[in-house]
Amino acid sequence: MVEHIVLFKLKPETTQAEKEELLRKLRGLEGKIEGMVSLSAGESFTNRHQGYTIGLVVRFEDREALERYGPHPEHVPVKAYVDQVCEDVIAVDYEI
Repeated sequence: MVEHIVLFKLKPETTQAEKEELLRKLRGLEGKIEGMVSLSAGESFTNRHQGYTIGLVVRFEDREALERYGPHPEHVPVKAYVDQVCEDVIAVDYEI
């Protein structure tokens, strides 16, 4: 199994509606990509986020499933939206 963790830093001008849309789009990926085991996304409720206020955790069956995720037709438009509303993104992938 592979854990895919992503942290999103929104642009200063990103609105509340855009933030909510980002979360809706991220959560909407669940169950749509082969090899995805689970997905969770949410907003930080502490002040320890250093500006990365949205988090995403996706568990995949294996590395191959993670590789298919990036170019998948369901993921591509979500990534395009991320690029519109986020100034930075950090991702960490590791085997569990």
